[in-house]
Amino acid sequence: MNALTEAFTIQSGIECAMVLSSSGKLTAQIKEGAPYDVFVAANQKYPQAVYENGQAVHPPKVYAYGKLVLWTMQDELKLAIENLPQTQIQHIALANPKTAPYGEAAIQVLEHYQLLDSVQDKLVYGESIAQTNQFILSKAADVGFTAMSVVKAPNMRERGQWITLDENIYTPIEQAVVVLNNKADTTKAMQFYHFLFSAKAQQILKDFGYSVKLMSE
Repeated sequence: MNALTEAFTIQSGIECAMVLSSSGKLTAQIKEGAPYDVFVAANQKYPQAVYENGQAVHPPKVYAYGKLVLWTMQDELKLAIENLPQTQIQHIALANPKTAPYGEAAIQVLEHYQLLDSVQDKLVYGESIAQTNQFILSKAADVGFTAMSVVKAPNMRERGQWITLDENIYTPIEQAVVVLNNKADTTKAMQFYHFLFSAKAQQILKDFGYSVKLMSE
């Protein structure tokens, strides 16, 4: 989002301020009248809830598809899904699968490889993907499931080791966006919304490991 907002500001001259939190918390804040302009989430569920509550200009639209990776800060570990039951791995971090799409995808991966029962006692749940990343970075967890966009971020690229996971074994992680209607003038917010679907923005997303469909509106 930093790369996207910086590119948008250079192109439009419009400054952006980000509020980072879990999608569930942001949804609750929006429903209580928080003065946000655009709501960007890692799935469609929460933007859809905001839209159905009458607080969005339009239905949520997918601007990118997230990818799941397995990440560790421990260089001595041989990183592989099949190694997760090994005794040297004591804690496995993932976002809460009840509220976070990356956590839900992680559970689907473990189920696909028939590992969920054998590693259930090792699972440590983060409230959000951000908290999950902190578990991994601090080594509170030996390994963890996170977004590819995290490990491809400029300040993370040289940290730890990670492997990609087959996108065909978990539900597509649809990143969606809505413009909120709590202000009389949504012109600037709509400009950012349209920017997300521009070739420039979609290329930035691809660089961070998202799958995209280049489009313009």
